[in-house]
Amino acid sequence: MPDAAGGHARRAMNSPLAALSVTEITSWGVLYYAFPVLAPTITRDTGWSTGAITAAFSAALIVAALGGIPVGRALDRHGPRTLMTGGSILAVLALSGLAAAPNLWWFTACWLVAGMAMSAVLYQPAFAVLTRYYAPRHVTALTTLTLIAGLASTVFAPLTDALASHLSWRGTYLALAAVLAVLTIPLHWLALRRPWPSPHDGPSNRAVQTHPTNRAVVWGTVRSRPFLLLTAAMTLSAFTAFAVVVNLIPLLVSRGADPSVAAWALGLGGVGQVTGRLGYRTLARRTGVRARTVSILALSAATTAALALVPGPIALLIAVAFLAGTTRGIATLLQATAISDRWGTAAYGFLSGILAAPVTIATAIAPFAGAALATALGGYPNMFLALTAAAALAALAATGTTPPRRGTVAP
Repeated sequence: MPDAAGGHARRAMNSPLAALSVTEITSWGVLYYAFPVLAPTITRDTGWSTGAITAAFSAALIVAALGGIPVGRALDRHGPRTLMTGGSILAVLALSGLAAAPNLWWFTACWLVAGMAMSAVLYQPAFAVLTRYYAPRHVTALTTLTLIAGLASTVFAPLTDALASHLSWRGTYLALAAVLAVLTIPLHWLALRRPWPSPHDGPSNRAVQTHPTNRAVVWGTVRSRPFLLLTAAMTLSAFTAFAVVVNLIPLLVSRGADPSVAAWALGLGGVGQVTGRLGYRTLARRTGVRARTVSILALSAATTAALALVPGPIALLIAVAFLAGTTRGIATLLQATAISDRWGTAAYGFLSGILAAPVTIATAIAPFAGAALATALGGYPNMFLALTAAAALAALAATGTTPPRRGTVAP
């Protein structure tokens, strides 16, 4: 057994995919999914309001979104080893600061630092690494990574709860910081030491491929109509998807479902995400970029409309929730491959960072905005209809997201 364990460890050290699979599930579990588990205890022990500590956490997500742009440019130029290792170290320091926070201001400041760390260790840099290392077969690597990282809540929510039953929330964060340090710092440093490869030359990205560090050329792509429409489509889609997730249980309860049944429906949506990701490689092989993007976003709009309009039975609503989860799972990979499918990999980190910034901000505000819409519109069915309109706009915008085959728009 020790030899087998050592063999797994050595393979992780030598394989970027294996290493990132470990570091992503750990980083997401510790930096993201531990907070909702610990939030009630933090509020009870400190007297800080749930709204205030949640705002600090949301601010970290916004910092991560904005930080992804310079992080992506640095990754394109210099590779991931120092950047992701430094991000892991910064994350450990931020969590240690959270554990020692004497007041809400300190707590918030530490979450802002954690947001900077997130920009260097969560999905966007990992997607960039796998896209460059494994191109042109990067879809398989990205699918594997998202399948494994998708288990972060499954692993770390119960682990965090178990730690919290024996430790204070401060002690729990210190223990999680130790887990993060032991697993992610050495893996990022050792597994990402191989040379940063030249970008794979995609079919419609000649200008960016030829001048990946030329700001005028890259910004020409950012200002182009396809890129702006892609950003709008992905942002609206993400906002809709996360608002649906957060508000699914109250919607089903308003339709007459028992709260425990509604919780199971939400869980089955998570199973649907895994199912969608498993089928993405086949979908990518059999469909074009525009058709794939439009169809998935249109399916998201259709499932959201069904949740808004179908009164029951509950079994049918649960089936729709599962299908909605499937579209969310595919959408993760749709975003991960959106840049490389259209403009190649040379400036992937920077372009995907710009794309991800409004998407991440939308996911951060979706829970609050969804609840506010439900109140303003007189109930969850009407709120889901509004989300349907947003999802339909996303699908419409997606029709114009394919750049001309000659390359990027001239600066």
